[in-house]
Amino acid sequence: MLLAASLRTVTAQPPTEYPLTADSERQAGVPSGEVTKHTWTSTVFPGTQRDYWVYVPAQYRPDTPAAVMVFQDGGRFVAEDGRWRVPVVFDNLIHRSEMPVTIGIFVDSGVVPARAADQQPRFNRSFEYDALGERYARFLLEELLPEVGKSLNLTGDPNLRAIGGSSSGGICAFTVAWSRPDAFRRVLSFIGSYTGLRAGDTYPTLVRKTEPRPIRVFLQDGRRDLDIYSGNWWVGNQAMASALEYAGYDVRFIQGDRGHDNVQGSAILPDALRWLWRDWKDPITASKGRPGAERHYVTEILDPAQEWRLVSEGHAEAASPAVDPRGDVCFTDRRRIYRIDHATGQTSVFKEATARALAFGPDGRLYASQGARRRIVAYGAAGNESVVADGVDADQIVAGARGELWWSDPRDARVWYEGAAGVPRVVHEGFATSGLILSADGALLAASEAGRRWVWSFQVGPDGALLHGQPFHRLETPDESAAAGAGGMTVDTEGFLYVATRLGLQVFDQAGRVNAIIDTPRGSFPSGVVFGGGNLDTLYVTAGDKVWRRVVRRKGVLPGQAVKLPAPRL
Repeated sequence: MLLAASLRTVTAQPPTEYPLTADSERQAGVPSGEVTKHTWTSTVFPGTQRDYWVYVPAQYRPDTPAAVMVFQDGGRFVAEDGRWRVPVVFDNLIHRSEMPVTIGIFVDSGVVPARAADQQPRFNRSFEYDALGERYARFLLEELLPEVGKSLNLTGDPNLRAIGGSSSGGICAFTVAWSRPDAFRRVLSFIGSYTGLRAGDTYPTLVRKTEPRPIRVFLQDGRRDLDIYSGNWWVGNQAMASALEYAGYDVRFIQGDRGHDNVQGSAILPDALRWLWRDWKDPITASKGRPGAERHYVTEILDPAQEWRLVSEGHAEAASPAVDPRGDVCFTDRRRIYRIDHATGQTSVFKEATARALAFGPDGRLYASQGARRRIVAYGAAGNESVVADGVDADQIVAGARGELWWSDPRDARVWYEGAAGVPRVVHEGFATSGLILSADGALLAASEAGRRWVWSFQVGPDGALLHGQPFHRLETPDESAAAGAGGMTVDTEGFLYVATRLGLQVFDQAGRVNAIIDTPRGSFPSGVVFGGGNLDTLYVTAGDKVWRRVVRRKGVLPGQAVKLPAPRL
């Protein structure tokens, strides 16, 4: 009621007029850049055609890579008879060295032309701009920038690449930098559509949970902005600004009382660009967390002095990392089993043998599921092999404190158990698991499904039965897929569950909530994760042909180790 009353009060007053400043006018003695118009037919967005414009400042020199700034809805921003007048503003700011020598690329959204005069074209604007995935970034990086780069010397430095837009073009600018901070690190967003048009309202939560990324963000919105079926723009922009501040980003939010228009945004554009490009020779780095931010778990878990380090590469398909009692890590590439010596970081072949998945038991033996040979074997420290279960279709595998085993059967969508009696039996049916892990106290078993967005939780019965199963952990999913791509899992001594997914390592508290999302190196999705090292404070991740590791501020649990967990925060 208070918010509604406040909005009514603002609406009852006339909106503020924001005049353009001299920075948006042609100035004597300031050289003008050149603007050329082009067309493009895309393959990333099949069948779409679009216009785009390229601005080249007078100060550009072909032997020096120029900074780059992209604008969505390019025709509006490039026009000198409108309010944005970006080429004029660029001329003035570049002339005074208030921003670097910058090539401007102004891109309209795509249209699939109609096939007949009485039919409508397909307008791609919302699909391209409001979506949260990497598709539009791919369009820029794989198509448009290479095309412009054929005739101009464009920088490849993400620190010198910016992107901006208004409304849906504003959220698009954020999405490009958010998904590809290795390519763009400066964002200009006016009246951005952080609402439920295409799940843009989820961004504030993702920003709060996800490991901070190296981007700088300028936001602007007015109290009279849209309040429609998909959400309230003013509320959405406030939520974005709050989330970015909470996570420690370099963010500035300018507030006004306009509606969904460009009046305030165009008036403050010169100052916004000055702020965005300030100290442009210094790299933009990721926040290590805002001091005093309450329960910012991702920065509590991560060590600010540590990054991912490559440990091993060149494997067919690295998967299923498992930790031994010394803290060394074994993994498989389906053809061989490898061991990583944690102290030296050296990788060696442990066994010339196929394995789908690995798990150490409390006795230090390494269990391996051999799908093609339909059996589970155990290896001693010297590599001596013994058959544990024969004639079984085993995939994922986990060992309990007493040496009992659970494994998944992907063909029949079952989970099997074998206890001290050595007689396998089915303890669950109904889905094919992509990962199995026991909780740190051994009371629960978690089972992930690659094709869905849930990790199931079961209570472990005294006879190994899986009881009271629930889809307990809700995974965040990428925009391009309804599946989270969940794979291997591990746990820490606080009772948190770490799941390898397409979005990185998703970290759940005991109550089943995603508290943090840890980014993993670009290139391949993580397939498995485990804590390793003598102190069990190093996350090892398998991804594609590589294995990575990163020291963190949490500790893992050895197989069979008894851990008394703290009471969960509910």
